[in-house]
Order: sequence, then C-alpha cells, then structure tokens
Amino acid sequence: MRIVVSGGGTGGHIYPALAMIREIERRMSCEVLYIGTENGLEADIVRRAGIPFEAIEISGLRRSLSFENVKTGVRFVKSVARVRKLLRQFKPDIVVGTGGFVCGPVLYTAAKMGYKTLVHEQNSLPGITNKFLARYVDRVALSFKGSGHYFGKNEAKTILIGNPRASEVALLEIDPVEERKKYGFEEGRPLIVVYGGSRGAPAINQAVVEMIPKLTETDWSLLFVTGQVHYEQIKNQLGELPERIQLRPFIYDLPLILKASQLVVSRSGASTLAELTTLGLPSVLIPSPYVTENHQEVNASSLVETGASLLIRENELTGDRLFAACAKAIAEQAAMSQASFALGMPDAASDLVDELLRLIEQKN
Repeated sequence: MRIVVSGGGTGGHIYPALAMIREIERRMSCEVLYIGTENGLEADIVRRAGIPFEAIEISGLRRSLSFENVKTGVRFVKSVARVRKLLRQFKPDIVVGTGGFVCGPVLYTAAKMGYKTLVHEQNSLPGITNKFLARYVDRVALSFKGSGHYFGKNEAKTILIGNPRASEVALLEIDPVEERKKYGFEEGRPLIVVYGGSRGAPAINQAVVEMIPKLTETDWSLLFVTGQVHYEQIKNQLGELPERIQLRPFIYDLPLILKASQLVVSRSGASTLAELTTLGLPSVLIPSPYVTENHQEVNASSLVETGASLLIRENELTGDRLFAACAKAIAEQAAMSQASFALGMPDAASDLVDELLRLIEQKN
C-alpha cells in the first residue's frame, strides 16, 4: 500500500494518524508520505517517528471577516499546486486526513485528482476543515456515535470507526500492581490520576491544590500531573506530602499508569476519551472552555449521558466540587467503569485500515 497522510496542529490530530500508520505497517508492506506544516507539532513528532515528511505553507480560516482569510486563500492556491506535484511523484493508493487546516489543500487536491480519500474526525463536533472536505472525499470516519448529522447532506459518506489511538492503549500489557509500585503507591487504595494536558491546566491545578487537605483524610492515592510550567510553584506551595500523594510535571507513558488507576480527572479531548473508554475508566471531566465551539464539552456529553463520567464546567470548578465529584465516582466506580467500557472502540485502528482497503478495492 502507498498512502499519503495529512493531519496536524495538535497531538489530537497527529497521534491517531500515527496509530493508523503503525497498524498498516503491522499488517502489510507499505510506503507512507506525511504532509504537514513546519509550524505544527507534526513537523517534529512525525519526523521523530521516522516517517517521510513534506511541508506545505497553509493557515486556518478565521471565523470572522479578516484580511488574514485573503492571505489564507492565497496560501491555499499555492499549497494545491505543491500538493499536486507531491501526489504525482508519490502516486498513492489512498490519501487520508486526520484533521487540522493542513488537511484542506491535501485532501481537496487528492479528491480532485481522482485519488481515493478519507478524512477522520476525532471530535463529536466536526472541525471547519473536515466539514469543508466532506463534499469532496469518499469517506468520513467518525469517532463518536451521532456525529454524522453535522455533515448535512454528506452524512451518507460517514462511518463510525472510533479513534485509532484507542487501539494502541488496548494492546498495553502491564501488571497494575507493579505499575503502582513504580510511584510508591500501596495496594488497596483507590488511585486517582489528575492531568490537564501536556502543559497542565491552571484551573484544574488550583482545584486539586484546594482539595488535597480533604483528600488526606481519605484512603485515596493521588497522582497529580501538574504540567511542566506549573510544577515548581505547586510543589513549593504544597510542601511535604504523604507518600500516597505524588506530584509529577509530566508523564511520557501516561497510559500505563492510567491502566492501573481507578479514576481519572482530566480535560475531554478526543484522544483522552478514547483512552478512558478503551480502558473502562470512570472519569471526572473538566472540558477546556478555550477550544473552538466548546467541542470538548460536546465530546464529554456521550460519556456523561451514559453514566461513564461526571462533568464540572471550568467556571464552576472549586476544590470542594472536585472532591465531591471524586467521592461520588469512587463510590459508583463499578457502574461507571462498566458504562465507560461499553463506549470503548479498541479495534478502531484495525477497522479504519479495513475501510481504507475497501476504498482501494473500489478503485481497482
């Protein structure tokens, strides 16, 4: 298989793409070309993964009238010309986009040139680029049930796949007891993991700091991932803590300790929710209010409605409310875990590759 992949800007677009690529490589011989931008995280992450990478210059559209949109239009036209050249040279069997504005010229050009195309939407609420591309591509893969109607007359092109990131988490083989021991956590205590993304979330951090005095009166263990930029300040603020409360600035292998935990407090990005439901973890979700169209709260809604998660909006977040939500989740852990696991799609990467193969066969 020869495949062109495009997706970027944030890890939420890049890591599902890498999970899909690894599944293809596991199943068959393939050649991959990744098209991104030099300014996005993909330039570093994809190259570090050893995948051939080409960059184009493109920016996202502003949602309000702006001269920047004129500049974006010019960049789009120039990018189309460069993408056309790259596709003619590489001659892919299929072109796949996983979100971010870089996908716009790549998938648009590929569809116009007659290549088979698929876009993957990680969020419940589709991004502006994927809604634009739905008119031109052959298939739109969804991560959340019920998202198809956002694509209007192109809903017939949608297929529920899930997030490929979930498949990598599902394959993790660990001993929960040994994983907890790495952090010095005792057996028999519920373990709560709190994290607010790679850079941390100040509002979540503050609420955790406020609730720690109450937490010390329970038998809970806590792994508090603060984010690099907040770690020293919070460490100094909290001072000496019991061994069952651990602070870390960042954890590279976070899914390992997640698999050994009983409750997670986090944002509700698409990849995070894919991991939580695949592992069947209860969660307290605090959606970021700083994302486009509040899509993290929309992401969280399916978990909250089925009883897999509790939700606290950031403007309502306090230490007391967070502690109460954690206490409720731990008391209802079994039922919440079952509801979470029922939403998981651990075969997403394999199912996505199957769909790519079906599209290629249609062309042949």
